[in-house]
Amino acid sequence: MALVIAGERSGVGKTTVTLTLLASLRRRDRLVQSFKVGPDYIDPMFHQHVTSLACRNLDPVLTSEAYIQQCFARHNQLSEYALVEGVMGLFDGVKSGEEVGEQRRGAEEGKNQNAQCPMPNAPCPTDFASTAHIARLLDLPVVLVIDCSRLSGSVAAIAHGYRFFDPRIKIAGVVLNRVGSDRHLSLLKDSLEPLQLPILGVLRRQDNITIPDRHLGLVPTAELPELNALIDRLADLGDTCFDWQHLLPLLKSKPLPSPPSPPSSPSSPSSPVKIAVARDRAFNFYYQDNLDLLQQLGAELVFWSPLEDADIPKDIQGMYFGGGFPEVFAQQLAENTSARDAVKTAILKGMPTIAECGGLMYLCEQIVDFEGKSWPMAGVLPTSAVMGGRLTLGYRRAVALQDNLLVKTGTTVYGHEFHRSHLTSTPTQPLFATSRYDCDENMGYEGWGLPANVHASYVHLHWGKSREIPQQFIKECLKVASSGTWI
Repeated sequence: MALVIAGERSGVGKTTVTLTLLASLRRRDRLVQSFKVGPDYIDPMFHQHVTSLACRNLDPVLTSEAYIQQCFARHNQLSEYALVEGVMGLFDGVKSGEEVGEQRRGAEEGKNQNAQCPMPNAPCPTDFASTAHIARLLDLPVVLVIDCSRLSGSVAAIAHGYRFFDPRIKIAGVVLNRVGSDRHLSLLKDSLEPLQLPILGVLRRQDNITIPDRHLGLVPTAELPELNALIDRLADLGDTCFDWQHLLPLLKSKPLPSPPSPPSSPSSPSSPVKIAVARDRAFNFYYQDNLDLLQQLGAELVFWSPLEDADIPKDIQGMYFGGGFPEVFAQQLAENTSARDAVKTAILKGMPTIAECGGLMYLCEQIVDFEGKSWPMAGVLPTSAVMGGRLTLGYRRAVALQDNLLVKTGTTVYGHEFHRSHLTSTPTQPLFATSRYDCDENMGYEGWGLPANVHASYVHLHWGKSREIPQQFIKECLKVASSGTWI
């Protein structure tokens, strides 16, 4: 078994509660595997910092229900305890791909698009990829975190509603967060008592426990020098604020008799290809599953820093730039001219290169930061990335418009966008035609494949369901190796 930490809405303190649980467990020398619902990169960084194990994302839009079950079963069995942090509110999700497809077919046939949902027993037709969806899929109990800072008697109505909204969800208890005083706690307990719903934790308002944030959410772990002291304070809090007698049995992992095996991979090359992966404070948005897949397919990953290293790693046959915050470190990236020149030279010589979101920005001619200052970048793509106040956010359905480094023409992939920058020009031959995942709203065209060995896009991809993507990337990298081109 494992436990899901869910919120009644966003901002109630799910991450604080999750980190408090993880920190207290680790202080007890417990091995704990964490998971995160959704496409988020930053919360998993905090999980990994506490547990020393890579957090795994559970997202059926980016992957599939089957992949989630397989991923959870495989990693859950390797630790003593397991914990899943939810996303947004418990039932906040999107329309399922099945439902959207049904509506599209209905529209094509002239039917009413508001016809009965193909999942008539679902209380919430838009909870696909929600925390509730994952809890049902994995058959896990849920602990509901409630922000009590502006509540007293009404807490019972919230708890009661969430408990019975979907009878398939097993609410194991509640955690009362931001409780103000003993009197406040007494009112909350009196209100909840008729429900006979266990109170599994009480967190008082904490003035000395704050995780800083900025324009895309929490500040990543690599930028927080005082993080270990913060984790210690969370562990202190966790030691006293939870009902461990009831929580530990719920958190205990339950190994399966025969763990599911990952899909078979083609045989690895006798000499592994070397792929330079940019990983530092500017570039750190990677799904661990993606890195694992590259290694399973025979790649040797060589991590390097475009911020600190004067050159790219030697004897490589591919490059991978994940997302992150290049705009925050634009000056330092710009000042490292030798690294920028090395990246451009390698790409122009034919180096297969993936660049997602922040990586795309780094390959542009320049980044214009929030203050309007321009900083030169690698100069591979004939455009500039300009920071702005508008947030682009959501799941994307992307159809390839041309054969490119990763996919063939007509291939459909599902990804996620999350950025506050835009490009000053668009490619004449874009990689993708994009639309929202849960409706037919056209988002336009996006992605650069110039030169042909580059895949640069704002769309973040998880390769769990699409192993052909890393396979194709490795194939292109092997061409560099076989040609004797060692860049």
